[in-house]
Amino acid sequence: MPATSSRGRGRRTIAEINMVPFIDVMLVLLIIFMVTAPMITPSMVDLPSVGKAAKQPDKVVQVVIQKDERLELVSEGKTDRASLSTVAASVKRLVGEQANTAVVISADRSVKYETVVKVMDSLQRSGIARVGLSVQLAP
Repeated sequence: MPATSSRGRGRRTIAEINMVPFIDVMLVLLIIFMVTAPMITPSMVDLPSVGKAAKQPDKVVQVVIQKDERLELVSEGKTDRASLSTVAASVKRLVGEQANTAVVISADRSVKYETVVKVMDSLQRSGIARVGLSVQLAP
């Protein structure tokens, strides 16, 4: 029940916030966090590094996505054209029976990311295990 004051005319309520319950709750939460924080064990994440690859790929097939979203396949110096619907079959043909083959997707900066994801999805659905993205660092 709010306190009342009888100064002057009539009775007015004094609008004050009681801070004691708020402080009590905050101190209890602080104690809980202080007790539980040392019990949480920090987990170690083993991130791969650049030189940790088990074996370098025998063959690299590069899928290049041009500015106008044309697809080109580059393998052993040869360039072939492909479409989004045929890129997986073309890459499978180029890979052949070699299990240790990497496929690298390179795209122009102005290409929609959706196109890159569609190409990557198409390759992974066709069973190609090693699919990566090529990155060029800005000078």
